[in-house]
Amino acid sequence: MVATAATASLFPVSSPQPDSGAKNSGKHGGGLGSVDVRGIKTKSGSSGSLQVKANAQAPAKVNGSRIGVMDGLKIDDNPSSAAPRTFINQLPDWSMLLAAITTIFLAAEKQWMMLEWKTKRPDMLSDMDPFGLGRIVEDGFIFRQNFSIRSYEIGADRTASVETLMNHLQETALNHVKNAGLLGDGFGSTPEMCKKNLFWVVTKMQVLVDRYPTWGDVVQVDTWVAASGKNGMRRDWLIRDWKTGEILTRASSNWVMMNKVTRRLSKIPDEVRAEIEQYFVNTPPIIDDDNRKLPKLDENTADHVLDGLTPKWSDLDVNLHVNNVKYVGWILESAPQPVVENYELASITLEYRRECMKDSVLQSLTSMVGNGGGGMADVDCQHLLRLAGGGSEIVKGRTKWRPKYANRFRSSSMGQLATESG
Repeated sequence: MVATAATASLFPVSSPQPDSGAKNSGKHGGGLGSVDVRGIKTKSGSSGSLQVKANAQAPAKVNGSRIGVMDGLKIDDNPSSAAPRTFINQLPDWSMLLAAITTIFLAAEKQWMMLEWKTKRPDMLSDMDPFGLGRIVEDGFIFRQNFSIRSYEIGADRTASVETLMNHLQETALNHVKNAGLLGDGFGSTPEMCKKNLFWVVTKMQVLVDRYPTWGDVVQVDTWVAASGKNGMRRDWLIRDWKTGEILTRASSNWVMMNKVTRRLSKIPDEVRAEIEQYFVNTPPIIDDDNRKLPKLDENTADHVLDGLTPKWSDLDVNLHVNNVKYVGWILESAPQPVVENYELASITLEYRRECMKDSVLQSLTSMVGNGGGGMADVDCQHLLRLAGGGSEIVKGRTKWRPKYANRFRSSSMGQLATESG
């Protein structure tokens, strides 16, 4: 009797009987019939046990010599060589079944959660932007994009910095142009602007922050454009908490065109106006224009002066001048330390006067306009960023600060602030 190890471990095998010499009739009653497939023959004895014998096909000859690898193959028929029959090795393998059940359960749980989420907030499904690519909504006049606040975008206060928010504003502005099909060879320039060597420059930016998002929050940014005078464009933004719809930040800006070759401001050509006017909306600015006139600021009237600011190569944009968001960091570097530690920036207004190139050396000046007489009042500051040595003005600005931690505010800090300001 010949039996494989697997067969021997699962089924009892009867003792071999002498060969009766009877031929197999091929019927089921007489056991399995013989099958010969490429030299493999199965044969049943009269006892009903299974015999397996494998013979290699006769090797071919080349030039009278055999080239076969083996002359024959015989399966070991020694029952003693098989693994001993135990209770453990006769149990079925449940791991595959358990893995299948777990997979089905997790898939069902995910589907149930999605169904529950859609039932509770059906409006959120239409606002999803899982890859942060953005899309045009509201009959083609508003561009909407979501951003997730990353860990490297928050500061010591565990909230996103104002530079992070302004980078989001700039990103949505460029993506708006791209999604509208107006992105030419330039960076944010339309095809007609590229033909005439024109690009956009910002002349004024106002940002009002009601609350700063923190790590892991998802913000939804809406932006749209409108006309600003005869040769300008206004762009507004609205930042909301994506989950709650709470308004976090509002911003408004004015833009004009500059010639890349002459570096002078330019009127809007009729060809360019025809490209962009169809996307203008007739709405007032989302922020009232802050047109207050501030007194002249110089080294004699400033409370804090920071010298030797120089742009790095990474501070330049594709138009080879300093990115407008970089100015915010330089302005805030000269803000009094007690203000930075005990207050948070509530609003900022920037008036851009001229370009800053990679070889420029800058000076940042800050003056305290008022601290409300102490206590918990807001703090107003005036700022100026200019070329070193009393050179041309680059950016003028105003900032308003509100108390950061009301319960942790110390009168000693305000006393230190008054001393430094004096």
